[in-house]
Amino acid sequence: MSRKWYYLRRWRRATRTFLDDTDNSLCKMCQQFGYTEPSTVVDHVIPHKGDYELFWDQTNWQGLCMNCHNRHKQIQETQGTLPGCDVDGMPIDPTHHWR
Repeated sequence: MSRKWYYLRRWRRATRTFLDDTDNSLCKMCQQFGYTEPSTVVDHVIPHKGDYELFWDQTNWQGLCMNCHNRHKQIQETQGTLPGCDVDGMPIDPTHHWR
């Protein structure tokens, strides 16, 4: 059922408005890597897993580029770690043992 929410006009309108906001216009993960990429996807920081309230909670949204959303975020959700390091070579995963 929750997959249908992504096709609602309300979702499309809300994501456009969210990504147009200057605070959300750049990919949050790319910024952690030290890059500047425009956000093209609204991602749920905490996966909503069908929770309607969490799905629409904008404090749980972040702007990501398509690459980070489809690659890095999926790895993080399935493996529990965030791959990659910042421009200084430090892992970007806050739970990494080097941090």
